[in-house]
Amino acid sequence: MKKLYGLLGLILVLSLLLAACGGTQPATEEPAAEEPAAEEPMEEEPAAEEPMEEQPYAGQTVTIFSAAGEEQAAVFQATFEGFMERTGINVVVEGSPDFETLAVVRSEAGDPYDILNFPQPGLMRSMAADGYLVDLNEFITSDEVTAAISPDWIGLGTVEGNLVGLMHGVDVKSLVWYPKDNWDAMGFEIPTTWDELLALSEEIGGMGVAPWCVGIESGGASGWPATDWVEDVMLRTTSPENYDAWTDGELAFDSPEVRNAFETIDDIWFSDGWVLGGTTGILSTNFGDSPLPLFDDPPGCYMHRQASFIPNFFPEGSEIGVDVDYFYLPGIDPAYGSPVLTSGNLVSLANDTGAGREVMRFFLTPESVESEVKAGNTIAAVNGVPDDWYPSTTQLGYASILANATTYRFDGSDLMPPTVGQGTFWSGAVDWVGGASLDTVLPAIDAAWPSE
Repeated sequence: MKKLYGLLGLILVLSLLLAACGGTQPATEEPAAEEPAAEEPMEEEPAAEEPMEEQPYAGQTVTIFSAAGEEQAAVFQATFEGFMERTGINVVVEGSPDFETLAVVRSEAGDPYDILNFPQPGLMRSMAADGYLVDLNEFITSDEVTAAISPDWIGLGTVEGNLVGLMHGVDVKSLVWYPKDNWDAMGFEIPTTWDELLALSEEIGGMGVAPWCVGIESGGASGWPATDWVEDVMLRTTSPENYDAWTDGELAFDSPEVRNAFETIDDIWFSDGWVLGGTTGILSTNFGDSPLPLFDDPPGCYMHRQASFIPNFFPEGSEIGVDVDYFYLPGIDPAYGSPVLTSGNLVSLANDTGAGREVMRFFLTPESVESEVKAGNTIAAVNGVPDDWYPSTTQLGYASILANATTYRFDGSDLMPPTVGQGTFWSGAVDWVGGASLDTVLPAIDAAWPSE
């Protein structure tokens, strides 16, 4: 019996030992199963270190000064939300109608705005010549620039061999607007050559209706719409090099090339019955009112040449593609292809800081114009902007015209010294429409060109 009890005791002890060993097995395995969770913070460490690597200018403020109104400035400001989050740089957009005065005064006082958003390149060129703008090639390579924007835009931002401005947003000027419903009902075809444009004008004029609406009245700026016509025709009848020489003062107004441009316009403007109201209507009609007869029923005219901003002056509720539409102003001489006249804005660095340089680099990316493109405020100058960013077929159409251009140039009067571009060129065009001869008008425009 003692042997039996001994044997039972031994079995009991062994059972307890086995149970103890088996019971501890899961406990030793559970920490191993939890090891990945314990390592997760180590996997997140690189992300935690990134801001330190990418934010050397965190907390610094870069002010961009612009001529934009409050609404446009707000859209422009939205452009920088992602950039500010990534870099820690605080970008502030300020706008003022006194841009030209304040930009110069601050720079002359040694307290420049960080970045200037020029509405036209004339002032940019002047401030660059005075030494107030930074050569961007000091920190941005030529390869970086050429990968981001076209050679024509690079040339526009270059002054005395220095790249001082980056083209940012573009308006397309080489457009002709027409009343779509009535146009289609009449069976008119979109002209694709200058000869077709003239033939269509003659056809419409023969119906007793003015083919064109033109208005160059604009208060103290009267005449500027006429200068746009001259510039568009110059691009279609002579070389881009001659256009550049003309805007630089090396090709005179009183030259065969410029005289030919005026005379080409003469064929339309001064042909009997071709412009609503004749020369009196041209001189007295405000540019913003000049497209309104397109919306009459029947239309008071069938064509109006004006830039992509003109829909801002259309009747409330009118719809592009339904009530009115546009086509590209055809070329004249096939040797010069399909040129496009533009306007727009350029950004320049006036206060050379590390944070300011980072913002200028940002302007070489599609993201830098995303909010403005999606709002329909501009056409991007930078490469790589997706088509679906444009909010309508209208905006995409402008972009397509620009993309298919054989060459494009900026508004010539904006490139000239103010005494000419916003002075005698404007007033000379008014005098010409009023009856003055080109023999009088063209030498008078030339005489205002600065001697130095």
